[in-house]
Amino acid sequence: MTKRLITEVAGVVTAPVEQVWQALLGERPAHEMKTELGEHTVAYQGGWWYRGEWSVTGHPEGTRVDHRVYSVAGPYWAVALANQLFIGFPERTRRSFAEGISRIANQLGCSARLA
Repeated sequence: MTKRLITEVAGVVTAPVEQVWQALLGERPAHEMKTELGEHTVAYQGGWWYRGEWSVTGHPEGTRVDHRVYSVAGPYWAVALANQLFIGFPERTRRSFAEGISRIANQLGCSARLA
């Protein structure tokens, strides 16, 4: 599978890795997607082009959460045109990610911030 990075974002949740990991798994997408689960990594692939990869690692403040969005379709120009050249996509992804880690932090009784 060929992947092309579209955007990435990271944040820190002030809770232990295992707690954040379990909470992150509870944040699964609402629509049907193929899921690949690894040790502290999860990828969701759906539609004809989208692949989102999440990972959690230790951080001095708690847990670092990384999210990357890839295009897995080719040619790239077709994906870009179908997605209006990804105008505003990084900002929407960042906003959605910030909301997601905030929900996790609220659930765990801690704080979160973008990295």
